[in-house]
Amino acid sequence: RPDRLAALERTVADFLDKDDAFVSGMGFATNASLIPALVGPGCLIVSDALNHASIVVGARASGAKIRVFEHNSAESLERVLRDAIRDGQPEHHNLPPRCRTAAAEHRPWRKILVVVEGIYSMEGDVCELPAIIEIKKRYGAYLYLDEAHSIGALGRTGRGACEYHGVSSRDVDIMMGTFTKSFGAVGGYIASDCGTIARLRATAAGALHASPMSPVCARHVQWVFDQLTGRDGSTLGVRRISALHENAVYMRKRLASMGLMLYGNHDSPVIPIMLFNPGKVAAFSRECLKRQLAVVVVGFPATPLILSRARLCVSAAHTRTDLDMALDVIDEVAELLGLRYASGSTYVPSAAASKSIPSALSLSSPKCTARLSVGSKATPEVQQLDTRKLSSCTSTRHTKCNGKCLRASAGSQLPFGVEQPLSAPRAVVVSSVPTRIRSRQD
Repeated sequence: RPDRLAALERTVADFLDKDDAFVSGMGFATNASLIPALVGPGCLIVSDALNHASIVVGARASGAKIRVFEHNSAESLERVLRDAIRDGQPEHHNLPPRCRTAAAEHRPWRKILVVVEGIYSMEGDVCELPAIIEIKKRYGAYLYLDEAHSIGALGRTGRGACEYHGVSSRDVDIMMGTFTKSFGAVGGYIASDCGTIARLRATAAGALHASPMSPVCARHVQWVFDQLTGRDGSTLGVRRISALHENAVYMRKRLASMGLMLYGNHDSPVIPIMLFNPGKVAAFSRECLKRQLAVVVVGFPATPLILSRARLCVSAAHTRTDLDMALDVIDEVAELLGLRYASGSTYVPSAAASKSIPSALSLSSPKCTARLSVGSKATPEVQQLDTRKLSSCTSTRHTKCNGKCLRASAGSQLPFGVEQPLSAPRAVVVSSVPTRIRSRQD
């Protein structure tokens, strides 16, 4: 391998306290092309329900059986592992006809691989790593940790979810990450023991047939590592990680104070703002762009149909002036589109937001289910629901309900299944043509 690439692999291994590392030329392909070299027929992959598309592609290509556990739930993971070990492989799984005998039924799995992410890219949740490590040790499984969004962003020195939770990286069998987020480059890596990395180099399609990272990109990534570790003689890396943490906390607090519904941990740099209504996806993006703010919006099929959202990713390079400008725009657009779904909000619109639409049309804050990022970093609070049942009025003129049932509220701005308070005025309807959104890959 080129000397510069070999030096980068050594740097990655040392940074993560692993024996060896392999660097790939593409982030998505790190999962998609290397996971099939780790597991195969007769193996089991236990995957988080909200894992990234690249993990899904790699798992399906491996030939291993796949089972899914509830998102970020250690209890669900334990149930799936217990059932899988008890039942063994499915009857005659991947066996040729001549080997399909009674003795071949319910054989033990050759290998069980648990796959999770450090920060889930569409949820903003930090992985419950300590509990998952405890369970994988108890049941003798291997753990694969995707740190595409957490490496360089979590922990005091940017070493990711392990440093964030205070656990040893030695307890994670395989650590994967990309250089496309915090490092501003291309490619990805896998760090593990020497035997695993040697197997990847000898058998993985991403190692044998793909182009390696260019020397220029390898040097750029090495330069970022020098900053993170302080080998460049400065404290720039530590200061940037501290600034990223402060920006993430500040942004989330301000957004929550607006009555917006957020997902994720209170200090996660990935901040999803829930839009719910598919018709608001394009409207939110276009209204923000009119005000000189570019945002990423996500809808079906990358998310369930009624869980559309806008995803904000905070950077250490953002100044407080930048964040305040973005917050003012989001405040105004949230008022325009009726996005203040959070329960118990005492938010008072700013002057700019109150001018965006007439006060007679402003919406009260309805109650709704959400995981708001105001709880502890490991367990965000779950707000109570307003569980009033929908009105049974079926009259087209609403003579029985006096026009107060949910069906009478044309263009309701609330998520599906949640009733608008009777005292709230009708919502402003913003019509737009939803754009087609590609599968979640970022």
